[in-house]
Amino acid sequence: MQISAVMRNIRMSPTKIRRIADLVRGKTAQVGLECLRFLPHRGARLLEKVILSARANAEDRGLRGIDELLIKVASVDGGATLKRMQPHARGIGFEIKKRTSHITIVLDQPDSQ
Repeated sequence: MQISAVMRNIRMSPTKIRRIADLVRGKTAQVGLECLRFLPHRGARLLEKVILSARANAEDRGLRGIDELLIKVASVDGGATLKRMQPHARGIGFEIKKRTSHITIVLDQPDSQ
């Protein structure tokens, strides 16, 4: 049984969060949370919240052994981009893209059961 949690419209670039999501993909939920706890990045706090939400969803559905659930999918997709203008010389405006992200975490039971 797969349990998922999604956090949308995070004001942080997807590339910054993907580096951290690659660290926890394929690990158990408990080990993934331990890895994220000691990282100094802001994206680690966001991923930690989503994993905790997915674990709470699993507990709400009545699954046993929620710490042994595997992080099957940890994907970070791009969301809406906020476009702003930066004034430059000779009346030119450079576009600044403020990117947003969507984080999806899917937990699944190990195959040994």
